Amino acid sequence: MKKIKLTAIDNEFDDYEELGRGEELELRVRPDPLYRHLRHSLRPDVCDPLCAQACVPSGPVFLTKKVRATAHTRRESEDHLMIKKSGIITICGRPNVGKSTLTNAFVGEKVAIVTNKPQTTRNRICGIKTRGESQFVFVDTPGLHKARTRLGDYMVNVVRESVADVDAVLLLVEPIPNVGEPEGQLIARIKALGCPAVLAVNKADTLPQKDKLLEVIQVYSQAHDFDAVVPISARTGQGVGELLDVLEGFLPEGPQLFPEDMASDQPERQMMAEIMREKLLLLLDKEIPHGTAVEITRFAERDDEVVEVEATIYCEKNSHKGIIIGKGGGMLKKASTLARQDMERFMGAKVFLKTWVKVKENWRDNPAAIQNFGYGKE
Repeated sequence: MKKIKLTAIDNEFDDYEELGRGEELELRVRPDPLYRHLRHSLRPDVCDPLCAQACVPSGPVFLTKKVRATAHTRRESEDHLMIKKSGIITICGRPNVGKSTLTNAFVGEKVAIVTNKPQTTRNRICGIKTRGESQFVFVDTPGLHKARTRLGDYMVNVVRESVADVDAVLLLVEPIPNVGEPEGQLIARIKALGCPAVLAVNKADTLPQKDKLLEVIQVYSQAHDFDAVVPISARTGQGVGELLDVLEGFLPEGPQLFPEDMASDQPERQMMAEIMREKLLLLLDKEIPHGTAVEITRFAERDDEVVEVEATIYCEKNSHKGIIIGKGGGMLKKASTLARQDMERFMGAKVFLKTWVKVKENWRDNPAAIQNFGYGKE
């Protein structure tokens, strides 16, 4: 997230007494690339007024507010403005096929949580890759599955909507010579929209013989005329560079969407919640981790550069609460320790983490609870 100088130009700042009209402040702006009408307003040094989601890094807690502002940063040199192509590419596929692992491999750092359990990703996550004259925005989506809860309905809807209005779709599949129901639905959606589509066969390194790979390619080629087919291993990185080269061909001419040092559009608060949830998925079994949600109730940077994070873990049953806490609090302590270590790597600072566990019965079928936990806002 990039710090820039902004000046208040209307009364929308009046909610905060320290933000007076015309006062110059240092804000940290995180624009959303998925709204195409903002494509020409996403440069941090533009002179036109823009609406942006801003976090004010002053006071004990970050304040979030839609503000109207004008940038007053010095325009960067022409040598810096090298981006000539930019675009949005959706990565879709069945659950646990490796979409988040591939997103992280593209970006070069961890922007999406990864576990060996299906339906780890619940929200649309953007990973940003700037390379040479091109900037890629990769949209990591939940796995397409048969929804059994209202949360599941939301996740499926995210997948379907994320395939629309993008520059290309990347369908990630297992190295199995059979088009399953999730893949069939996604291919039908791709055909209906008429968007460019690339097939990536993941885990190709697990095939003992190359002719098996050819069988997979042949089966999918009969289902749809893909613009390109690339075998890869998201885990080892095999073929990822070649796939990036292929996808670059689908980027239209356009401006830089994000600062080149930005890797994701996720707010820190959301990333902290996702990291905590990842550890629960890794440590807990069966249905328990899928019934958990994490709410960050406090996120503040102290003067000594320590970040204070308070997280509440919600589960659906009292029996699940006991398992999450563990004997003598051992399970919760283990999950919190692992999460804190990842949070510190992500923030580049010491993190002081407090965690609580609460029960909210059947929250996955409660629209208000789903909305409150950050789902259902697409």
